[in-house]
Amino acid sequence: MSQKVLLSSKEINIILHRLACQLLENHLDFSNTVLIGLQPRGIFVADRLTKILKEEYGVKKIQVGFLDITFYRDDFRRGDKTLEATQTKIDFLVEDKRVVLIDDVLYTGRSIRAALTAIQSFGRPSEIELLTLIDRRFSRHLPIQPNYRGRQVDAINDEKVKVMWKENDGEDVIYLINN
Repeated sequence: MSQKVLLSSKEINIILHRLACQLLENHLDFSNTVLIGLQPRGIFVADRLTKILKEEYGVKKIQVGFLDITFYRDDFRRGDKTLEATQTKIDFLVEDKRVVLIDDVLYTGRSIRAALTAIQSFGRPSEIELLTLIDRRFSRHLPIQPNYRGRQVDAINDEKVKVMWKENDGEDVIYLINN
């Protein structure tokens, strides 16, 4: 197994700032926009973007939630390993809001399909957008594309993208792992 660094901490920070600027450009004051980080790892991206928007761009109020999609996945009851649910924390309505779903890696699109189904439990948004830190464009099983993309990666075959966060893993770094 070999691994190479796709993005360093500094590069991740630059990309997060660019994504924050793109969100700001399209949503201005966020009065009708909510950010939803997908559990488990999209929450780190959502938290970082929220912090940048508040501290560096002066956005006063951003509604941020976390969505667990475990029971909405099409592979929920497949395989030997039982999936463990994490916490959903959405303490606001998404009815008629612009929702930005946020995840770390867009791979097959199945997680996003599950998120689209899950978010309907909280109301009917007026619009749903997708922000992803890494887009593995040649791996899609469903016709899902991000509105905001940090970095496009052409990982093939058995290659995996591993995103590590300081809050959870001790460092900010993204690896391309070849099995």
